[in-house]
Amino acid sequence: MKRILVCEDEDVIRDFVVINLRRAGYDVIDVSCGEDALRVFDEEKGNFDIALLDIMMPGIDGFQVCKVLRAKSTTLGIVMLSAKTQEIDKVSGLMIGADDYITKPFSPSELTARVDAIYRRVQMSVAKDNEANDDTTIESGPFTLNFRSRTVTKSGVPIDLTQVEFQIMEYFLNNQETALDRTSILTNIWGESYFGDDKIVDVNIRRIRMKIEDEPSNPKYISTIWGFGYKWSPKAMENKE
Repeated sequence: MKRILVCEDEDVIRDFVVINLRRAGYDVIDVSCGEDALRVFDEEKGNFDIALLDIMMPGIDGFQVCKVLRAKSTTLGIVMLSAKTQEIDKVSGLMIGADDYITKPFSPSELTARVDAIYRRVQMSVAKDNEANDDTTIESGPFTLNFRSRTVTKSGVPIDLTQVEFQIMEYFLNNQETALDRTSILTNIWGESYFGDDKIVDVNIRRIRMKIEDEPSNPKYISTIWGFGYKWSPKAMENKE
């Protein structure tokens, strides 16, 4: 059963979300505050595929819940709900580990499409874990990507990546020295039916740079192709030093 934890403090919105996700085939557990979300997640031993979190809540808000859940699980799909349209709210959620965001108000079709896209991504990660051999790795410069453990190391030091970040790294390392446009990255990671815009790619690239680059503001490994996308070229960049 597809399991999802819904945390929304407004009863009408929470009921709307729960009804539509159950109609879409999800096993839904809903709570009305961040404190209960964290409690239920622990009580259920993290047995969820997705968490849907409202940002603006009294007490522990959605950002704080997102941080804690992401620290507990790199595979959990996290979607933020926000009544605000400001770019800073969207970027803030993605930078602390969310996979996507939905701005209120939203339709049932948008809700289920966005959640379904995250669920497919989670299941693809699980399937790859089951298919990978212990010795399946990709190496690129100082980086080693291990499919079995779904981990990346830099000069032997583990880098803490979410599953979305891992998948982006995998896509880069499988296409080294190739300029990848934002649309291709979006399609390969989030799927062809993704409802959102390609800015989610830029935020995730920024997050990855903060984790893998010595100087994130002056990246060596992920170069920006202005007006197009990004390119992974560690050897070329290293030779410029």
